[in-house]
Amino acid sequence: MATIEHEGESRTAPGRGGVPARPPSYEGVWRFTAPAVDASVPQARHAVRDLLEHQGVPSGGDVAQGLLLIVSELVTNAVRHAALLSPQVSVEVAIGPAWVRVAVQDDHPYRPKALETDYAQTGGRGLLLVREITREAGGTCDVEHTATGGKTIWAALPR
Repeated sequence: MATIEHEGESRTAPGRGGVPARPPSYEGVWRFTAPAVDASVPQARHAVRDLLEHQGVPSGGDVAQGLLLIVSELVTNAVRHAALLSPQVSVEVAIGPAWVRVAVQDDHPYRPKALETDYAQTGGRGLLLVREITREAGGTCDVEHTATGGKTIWAALPR
């Protein structure tokens, strides 16, 4: 990924004998930016997976797998449908005490809608998949306009 930013700070303090005074905090917000090209899809997925592992985020395997699939689908959509007007894609991961939120932002103004299941089509169901994974996990997802005229598509899942 081209750029990685982190908001927040480490909340650990050394205790006696080099042992942390309290468990390390995994809460925070991280942003990754990358060019809107096919190679960015696996890079984004791997970056989110590595972040969750590095931060020691306790989450069920299904939640982590769902998040990775959501990131893959949303970055794929941005690369396929927004690259002409948005040469950069941003991925944000926000980790709270009870949830994990992933968001993908691009500068294309079109606000997509989840298509219904049409078995005759071979594609076009990425947002439907995101919506269903989110719903099954007990989470929420939405599409929002940005101040610059683009959009952010996000999903928040309980850990």
